[in-house]
Amino acid sequence: MAVAVKPLILLVEDEPAQRDVIAYNLAAEGYQVAEAGDGEEAMLLVAENPPDLVILDWMMPKLSGIEVCRRLKSDPATRAIPVIMLSARLDVPDRVRGLETGADDYVGKPYSVAELMARIRANLRRAHPAAAGAVLEFRDLRLDAETHRVTRAGHEIELSPTEFRLLATLMEKPGQVLSRERLLDRVWGRDIHVESRTVDVHVGRLRKALCQHGGDDLLRTVRGAGYALG
Repeated sequence: MAVAVKPLILLVEDEPAQRDVIAYNLAAEGYQVAEAGDGEEAMLLVAENPPDLVILDWMMPKLSGIEVCRRLKSDPATRAIPVIMLSARLDVPDRVRGLETGADDYVGKPYSVAELMARIRANLRRAHPAAAGAVLEFRDLRLDAETHRVTRAGHEIELSPTEFRLLATLMEKPGQVLSRERLLDRVWGRDIHVESRTVDVHVGRLRKALCQHGGDDLLRTVRGAGYALG
């Protein structure tokens, strides 16, 4: 059975007491947590290690949450990262402004921790359906994340746990080029130190496994950029 890599959540909140409460609950839920106390620090952390989701306070020093969200959503490299905006500004125009800037969700202060955790799970399911046990399909390829079965044109494909995670990651974003560094983070985890060449080796094995019963090569190599499905 494939072992899931814990999602990394970036928590951006300038009030230490609130940040501590949220960070504690995130860790209790099994997430990896990175913390930032202002918008500028948040952007540096994203550049160093892109998270799977961002919890972003609206009112912050140096760089507002709205501006951080705008920058994340305008950059193709970070556009797909879900952003949950936290704010005491509950008026409809403010909510609309936050969502129009690109926020995927909006939670008003004061909020229920249980509701925030539920919103996080929902947004992660949408961004990474394989982690939620979904069935992913691409052309004649089918991956069942719950039963950990892969078939192509009806033929069972035997994959190692790492190859399974690699394929699931690529199938979540068909057509999107994922860099070796991004694949290392998603498939091996940020705490595991392996060379980027490892990605090439496993992609080669996965490519061979997927084509063992015939059919076109579904994996695309983009020189200098990474790999994509389709």
